[in-house]
Amino acid sequence: MNDHSNTTPVDRRAFVSASLAAGAALLGAPAVAAASDASSLTPTAVRSVGIPPSIDDVLDHSVADLSAMLKRGAISSRDLTQRFLTRIAQMDKTGVAINAIMELNPDALAIADQRDAERKAGMTVGPLHGIPVLIKDNIGSADKMRTSAGSLALANSTPAKDAFVVERLRAAGAVLLGKTNLSEWANFRSSRSTSGWSGRGGQTRNPYVLDRNPCGSSSGTGAAIAATFATVGIGSETDGSIICPSAICGLVGIKPTVGLWGRSGIIPISASQDTAGPMARSVADAAALLGVLTGVDPRDDATNASRGKSTTNYATFLDAAGLKGTRIGAARHLAGFNDAVDTRFNEAIAALRSAGATVIDSVKLTTAGKFDDAERIVLDYEFKAGLNAYFASLGKDAPVQTLAELIAWNEREKAREMPWFGQETFIRSQKCGPLTDKKYLDARAKCIRLTRTEGIDAVMKKHKLDAIIVPSNQPAWTTDLLNGDHFTGGSTSFAAVSGYPSITVPMGLVGELPVGLSFMARAWEEGKLITLAHAFEQATKLRRAPKFLTTYP
Repeated sequence: MNDHSNTTPVDRRAFVSASLAAGAALLGAPAVAAASDASSLTPTAVRSVGIPPSIDDVLDHSVADLSAMLKRGAISSRDLTQRFLTRIAQMDKTGVAINAIMELNPDALAIADQRDAERKAGMTVGPLHGIPVLIKDNIGSADKMRTSAGSLALANSTPAKDAFVVERLRAAGAVLLGKTNLSEWANFRSSRSTSGWSGRGGQTRNPYVLDRNPCGSSSGTGAAIAATFATVGIGSETDGSIICPSAICGLVGIKPTVGLWGRSGIIPISASQDTAGPMARSVADAAALLGVLTGVDPRDDATNASRGKSTTNYATFLDAAGLKGTRIGAARHLAGFNDAVDTRFNEAIAALRSAGATVIDSVKLTTAGKFDDAERIVLDYEFKAGLNAYFASLGKDAPVQTLAELIAWNEREKAREMPWFGQETFIRSQKCGPLTDKKYLDARAKCIRLTRTEGIDAVMKKHKLDAIIVPSNQPAWTTDLLNGDHFTGGSTSFAAVSGYPSITVPMGLVGELPVGLSFMARAWEEGKLITLAHAFEQATKLRRAPKFLTTYP
């Protein structure tokens, strides 16, 4: 699913009531043309603009506000969907050219019409009914769109069945607007890759400063939601690829407990670490998306553990006064990679204390850096097993049937598929044996012990903590296809490797570049993290919309 970060990374893989009149001009803009091939869905006529159009007043509203507007008839789902399509047409491939969208859903407007008809008939089903959502291009959808993980090898691949999260989206009445670009194969093909680049989609740009990187494999979702191409989006993470692109694009991102959301139908890396999760412009919006997609997935045994430990309504945890009386541990030893980020971290700690939290400074996760090699072994083994199983699920018509065949395909097509970096991670994974190997079992046991028992669990018990905080990310680096990513700091691996939840919330700007604050806790404590993150967000209100600067001033 993705891979991004760690203070001491395994390798570069480890990278891993609105006025309708205000939007009338956009509604009058050219519509997006229907197309039989979703990847060719483009505007009929859109003028290339040097600066982004001013944001339509309606588009930046929250899920709750839009739901209320839809309910009272102030806007229709079709109008809302068309406005997002128009903004994408003006800004994604033309104008500032964010290049976050892999393809648009040619049925998006028809789905919106259906949602409007359902609402008129009194058949709404929840907060996402009629709300446009973007999903990452490793999440399977059995429709006119492809599911490719950004790879040209799967450029025409469409699964026969929706991923579990897509089933839940449709059941929740959402409008599936399209799919976002990503770091190809969720940034697991090479240790020298560039985040946000895929053979099929090209390079995604950071909306805050366009020559900067959007980070992590969910880079397209992060850039798209930051640029207001949809109300909310879905990314996926193995180690950092929800948290880093969310933080580096000024968003809230939730990496759920592994098993809270079903993973069936998502192109995998790791059975023990993979999860999809929400990416949004506020904690409330992320919470709205988190709840409606929970549930037991009959194709994913990991979700059985979520019975009785999840809810379909995480909005009940939104408490602006929720920091009062809490105990939060600041893992300062996982900071220190950037002086300006440390300044924002100190300011965040002061804000937490002002809002009523007791901050224990500095708690120490003493196993940091001691499980990196074990994580790499686990991911190598699980990737081969998981990807071969995914290919088998596509049936005999799959363009490649095994990881070995994919490696051979990439080698044949290296001029267009591997122009910037190779596939040494694939080759290393292919050499792994079955998941019964002692080497794998020992590595997985070590990961659990060092991140759970002797890691998060031990520190939270010792200090009686409600959560642990760390800086989410460094300021975005300049995208460099020749040399790959320039990752210097952040901390996602404890939550990722343990399978525990984490949430990032905007912590402010370093110059014009967003940085985030991450809250971590134990399994199934998403509600507690939402309370803490929401209270911090409301106390500080640090998110700033992107300015789409060409380069850092």
